[in-house]
Amino acid sequence: MKKRFKMIGVVTVLLFVLAACSTKDPGTGDSEDAEKGSGNGTIKIGLSISTLNNPFFVTLRDGAEKAANEKGFELVTSDAQDDPSTQLSDIEDLLQQDIDALLVNPVDSEAIVSAVELANNADIPVITVDRSSEGGEVAAHIASDNVEGGKMVGEFIAEQLGEEGKVVELEGIPGASATRERGQGFHEIVDDMDGIEIVANQTANFDRTEGLSVMENIIQSTDQIDAVFAHNDEMALGALEALEAKGVSDVIVVGFDATDDAVEAVEGGRMDATIAQKPELIGESAIETAEKVVKGEKVEEFIPVELELITK
Repeated sequence: MKKRFKMIGVVTVLLFVLAACSTKDPGTGDSEDAEKGSGNGTIKIGLSISTLNNPFFVTLRDGAEKAANEKGFELVTSDAQDDPSTQLSDIEDLLQQDIDALLVNPVDSEAIVSAVELANNADIPVITVDRSSEGGEVAAHIASDNVEGGKMVGEFIAEQLGEEGKVVELEGIPGASATRERGQGFHEIVDDMDGIEIVANQTANFDRTEGLSVMENIIQSTDQIDAVFAHNDEMALGALEALEAKGVSDVIVVGFDATDDAVEAVEGGRMDATIAQKPELIGESAIETAEKVVKGEKVEEFIPVELELITK
């Protein structure tokens, strides 16, 4: 009987030791579970684009998709169609989809603040691309130096005009950081020149059709136009169409973005210049930055993408 009790005691001890050595649930393997941010496809990123009706942002989206696919990440994209309310709704939907990071290209830099704060409250890191947010916590901002780009345009137009002439400025969406910054850089150059006069300064909301109609009205109400600076290529191409339709020639037209249509117009001699922003690189950099943020790595608050003046 004593031997029997002894055997039972030994079995009990062995079972206890085995149980203590194994903390995994039944059916789990020996390998560790994949960690978020390991690059094995577990990272899910939301991308809210201001509009996909603009070739620049289509290229930016494509650059982000290319980088995400190469890394095995899942990218979910929404198109705000240049409407701040739609963008807020889109971001609310993205936050419900268990994303690890949110990339935002704001329609309006002020209106986007509430959406950024929603992501902050959900502990989802936010990265802004091309346009910034006026508030909320943003891990990084990736964009061209729009102020510097505006200066490049101002210097080019001033040189072409010999620092004398009448200039039209077509502005982007009011409230967008790109609108404010490009205009700021441009005026830092031309406002100090007594011979250059801004004869018209109107918004065309970064839209080609609006650029056409606004420019038509300006042509009718303005005696002399020597140059046009449009805050993006879509407006510049619209303005160019209006000038050509009215038979107005010898006007310097400069855009911003270096879209395919604009570069073709520059090479053909119809447009004089555009600023190349490299949107594909902005999209790629956004994905790379999101990966670092998700992994807990430190990133710069502002990640610039180089600019280039494109002329014939």
